Amino acid sequence: MLKKQILVTGDRPTGSLHLGHYVGTLENRLKLQDDFNCFFLIADLHMLTTHNDKVEELKQNIQSLVLDWLAVGLDPNRSNFYLQSLIPEISELTLLLSMICSVPRVQRIPTLKEKASMLNDQENYSVGLLSYPVLMSSDILIFNASKVPVGEDQLSHVELARELSRRFNSMYQELIVEPEPLISDFPRLIGTDGKAKMSKSLNNSIFLSDSEDEVNKKVMRMFTDPNRTSADIPGKVEGNPVFIYHDIFNDDLDELNEFKERYRKGTIGDVEVKKSLARRINTFLEPIREKRLKFSNNSEIFDIIIDGSKKAREIAKENLEKIKDAMKISFKEF
Repeated sequence: MLKKQILVTGDRPTGSLHLGHYVGTLENRLKLQDDFNCFFLIADLHMLTTHNDKVEELKQNIQSLVLDWLAVGLDPNRSNFYLQSLIPEISELTLLLSMICSVPRVQRIPTLKEKASMLNDQENYSVGLLSYPVLMSSDILIFNASKVPVGEDQLSHVELARELSRRFNSMYQELIVEPEPLISDFPRLIGTDGKAKMSKSLNNSIFLSDSEDEVNKKVMRMFTDPNRTSADIPGKVEGNPVFIYHDIFNDDLDELNEFKERYRKGTIGDVEVKKSLARRINTFLEPIREKRLKFSNNSEIFDIIIDGSKKAREIAKENLEKIKDAMKISFKEF
């Protein structure tokens, strides 16, 4: 297993995962978990950068996150599920990398401004939030990951990790692998409101754990062509969220092409198109729901996390020692 290239990616335990997470990164993880030595990160320290007032929910959110992973088919027997805070070497490497990363470079990360705006505190956000891109680099570099599956909005973080690996290797020793991002076919899935990407915080998500009834209700409320006020008015397919979802989840190309043709001509209503989409999404989610139910009473979820974290820490400790040796700050004995 260790002869395979290393892949690192993960999620923050801030609530249930949604369809955007699936098409943005989970689908890629499923394809890659047999070809790489995969490390799947439960990013609880990253959660604190924006949700430090919700720590009482953390344990439940960690369990929910791992349930989602198991339900979609990620396998802890073929990869490592690990908790970020159980690997203190990640935090130590963050401190070391912060010494070679400038503040202006971190401030250019687009999602930093986005997160600060979400907190309504664009000038006085925490040092933890400011340095979270460096922490994300440490998540990747501590394992010498060569591949990082990410959504399009996370590309800037991987680029920072690449820069820091090059800077470290130039300043100290050729030691840290320069990682490459892996982008999915649908890196950004628009939310059901049609205004922004699917996000837990924007209440525009269809969750992997949603019931059939919840999916039906959310799909029927979905944004479509705002200029189409009745079924006999020709509508726009391009950029229409309902058809974006159909392109992903409807594998009946004959039906889909017919819907698009009739929609453009104004011979089909939104209700018919949405009902079909709801059926398709529920068909996709049904096996995920069944697996989630199977694992929901599994008392071994936290054992999976502990076991994966122990394995991950062994590698992180070895790599950090090499990094500290290269920086001449490894003082095991005086």
